[in-house]
Amino acid sequence: MDNSLVQEGVDAVEEILLASIDSEVELLNEASRHILTSGGKRLRPQVAFLAYLAVGGSDPLEAAPMAAAIEMVHTATLVHDDINDHSLVRRGRPAVHARWGRTFALLTGDYMFTKVYQLMAPYGNPYNGIMANACSELVEGETLQAAAAKAGAIDRETYKRIVSLKTASLFEAAARMGAMMGGGNEQVVEALAEYGYNLGIAFQVVDDILDIVGDPDALGKPVGTDVVQGRGAFVAQNGRTIMSLQTSGEAVAEAVATFDDDDPIKRMMSKLRESGAIELARLQAQEVALRARNALEAVPPSPARDELEALVDLVLDRNR
Repeated sequence: MDNSLVQEGVDAVEEILLASIDSEVELLNEASRHILTSGGKRLRPQVAFLAYLAVGGSDPLEAAPMAAAIEMVHTATLVHDDINDHSLVRRGRPAVHARWGRTFALLTGDYMFTKVYQLMAPYGNPYNGIMANACSELVEGETLQAAAAKAGAIDRETYKRIVSLKTASLFEAAARMGAMMGGGNEQVVEALAEYGYNLGIAFQVVDDILDIVGDPDALGKPVGTDVVQGRGAFVAQNGRTIMSLQTSGEAVAEAVATFDDDDPIKRMMSKLRESGAIELARLQAQEVALRARNALEAVPPSPARDELEALVDLVLDRNR
């Protein structure tokens, strides 16, 4: 496969994202551009393009508005997540709410969500139905996570459900729609959707691992936020210990940024590193990643399928 086809698609996504947020209200332009130009792996659009190419699609520009819509949903959720999490930094830049305030950050996230409608409108159904379902599940997952964290009730089963809804749903939608646009038959479309779903779960588990062991500079955000707020894989495994140390509300960002060797949260994170919990989470990520690899067996051999398999390694080995 000519990798330039995927790059062509990703480049088109960048152009579409920036063009779509153009507004006569300058603040919306500035805040949206601030987060959209802050980097990001564009992994979900890559999944969409590779699924499209893996079933025989030849013009990635056909799928570019859809891939941009997927990335717009993801980016809008980051704006809202940072408000909910009181996170002051995102991708190495001030979070939107840290720079413009919560009200304008909320409106910026809303604005970006409305742009998804415009990007998806030309495709009609069933694509709009798939996107709507993914967005609904994403919000359901975030809400379930917030409610469970507040109640101190995140166990392993709840965690699995949260991750399936808030993260895997968008990966699955990207793969499914890409395969459909490329002309894949039902069996292959379902296989690629299963691939995307499991890749999304693996991505989230690794994300939770990085919240414990990651380099804040590489991640572009503080570590420990999920644990402090009582959520994520390690809360599901070590709930009682973590919830007894949970910090709430606006103190979260300050606690993560300023703790020292005597801080109970830092001591708890050190214990997590030494407990074997991280190794167990890595095994879980590898198990789910294997399901993603196995799903690709139903996809005809091609360079695009090889690249989809390589994405599994990228997700498992990433440091940001």
